[in-house]
Amino acid sequence: MSNNTGNTLIALVTGAVVGAGLGLLYAPQSGEKTRKQLKKEAKNARKALEDKYDETSSQLSEFAESAKSQLESKFESTFSKAQSKSDELLTSLENELAELKKKNSELMKDLKSAKK
Repeated sequence: MSNNTGNTLIALVTGAVVGAGLGLLYAPQSGEKTRKQLKKEAKNARKALEDKYDETSSQLSEFAESAKSQLESKFESTFSKAQSKSDELLTSLENELAELKKKNSELMKDLKSAKK
């Protein structure tokens, strides 16, 4: 997108400059008329360039917004998955701890009964 836009802008400016130059060389009219015509053509070229700049700027803004939205979506998804996995791991560790406490309690009972 960026390369095509750059090429288009270069072609537009080059065309305007070449057209203005040829207009000067082959103008069958007076200098005043030629200057007015060149001024008019320069305004037209400037307007076209501004329009192209606005269009490109708008496209870049849309692209940036889309990329931001996609990145936020992926981040949320990844964060949600990570949180789910951490919850699963925590639950598993809590269950393991409860099982170890139970075994410890049984061993303590066995130890007390073995001492008697």
